[in-house]
Amino acid sequence: MKDDRIFLLHILECLRRVEENAAFGREQFMRSHTLQDAVLRNLQTMAETTQRLSDETKALQPQVPWPEITAFRNVLVHDYLGIDIEIVWDITQDEAPELKSAIEAILHSLS
Repeated sequence: MKDDRIFLLHILECLRRVEENAAFGREQFMRSHTLQDAVLRNLQTMAETTQRLSDETKALQPQVPWPEITAFRNVLVHDYLGIDIEIVWDITQDEAPELKSAIEAILHSLS
């Protein structure tokens, strides 16, 4: 679980960057390939890092859809042309903040 703490902190950093880039607003996000690429890269890195977490750590927040995060990572990596940027925007507004709260709760419980 010691390594999990490092992974959790990295996930939080990725989510912070997603939040930072989404803060420009939906309209700017939809127009800017730079913002889109930054968000997509951080979501990919975050999702890859969740795969390295131990089952014990994931069990601390069972409501997190861990398998769906892995599936999303696979879409980002293997089906890049199939990415719907509207869905990505929704993820920045809904799922990412929820995941951030769950990761913070895990870190708190490991303290």
